[in-house]
Amino acid sequence: MRVLMFGDVVGEAGSACFCRHAPELKRQYGADLIIVNGENSAKGNGITPQSAEQLFSGGADVITTGNHCFRRKCDHIFENERILRPANYPDGAPGSGVCVLDCGSYSLAVINLMGTAFMDALDNPFFAIDRILSEIGAKCILLDFHAEATSEKRAMGWYLAGKVSAVIGTHTHVQTADEEILDGKTGYLTDVGMVGGARSVLGVRTELAIEKQRFRRPVQFEEAPAPCILNAVCIEIDSKSGICTKIERVFMRDSTNYS
Repeated sequence: MRVLMFGDVVGEAGSACFCRHAPELKRQYGADLIIVNGENSAKGNGITPQSAEQLFSGGADVITTGNHCFRRKCDHIFENERILRPANYPDGAPGSGVCVLDCGSYSLAVINLMGTAFMDALDNPFFAIDRILSEIGAKCILLDFHAEATSEKRAMGWYLAGKVSAVIGTHTHVQTADEEILDGKTGYLTDVGMVGGARSVLGVRTELAIEKQRFRRPVQFEEAPAPCILNAVCIEIDSKSGICTKIERVFMRDSTNYS
């Protein structure tokens, strides 16, 4: 089984870029499934029914989110079991943090968790993943760990080495170059990156991000326009054992070829 996972999609430009390139990349990498983090896919940030539908139309099988999941107050979209919010939100929060895809001869469990270092004080993600793993029976398991601190992501990766197929970080919008297979079993990448404007600061118009940094006062951010960069990762998993056999980063710009 091959899974393509795309980094945080930023706004209208990022959503359009994903829809334009995801089908071709799926063919190129021979991927069976596409996972995409859509928590910033709506204009302005957050996720809406419209931005989610656009990602599904581009080929997404599951949409994960993070700390902006409830920003647009569209709680009803989480009635769709393929739109996840972090599983360590308190009981009673809309939606679920786990989705098990039945693909016939195999299944893939997708889990969404959020870190707590420098982020909202949610339930401890390490205890949350213990509970989830005790409840699901799938051998093939992919975790989107939406977290700020590299140390927390690395700790989660090693904690789950041999227990899940892959631990892929999101949130920082900058693709890291540390892909590996932990203990020969669990694919790992600290952050998969983003899909959004190339001339930007994490997908935001450069002049607005600079103004905030210079003057230390609130600034209404706007997404950067195209051309875009696209960050993703291709994970190959043995469907019988759940072991990751290959992990490969994907990086492209609108102006470059796939090679």
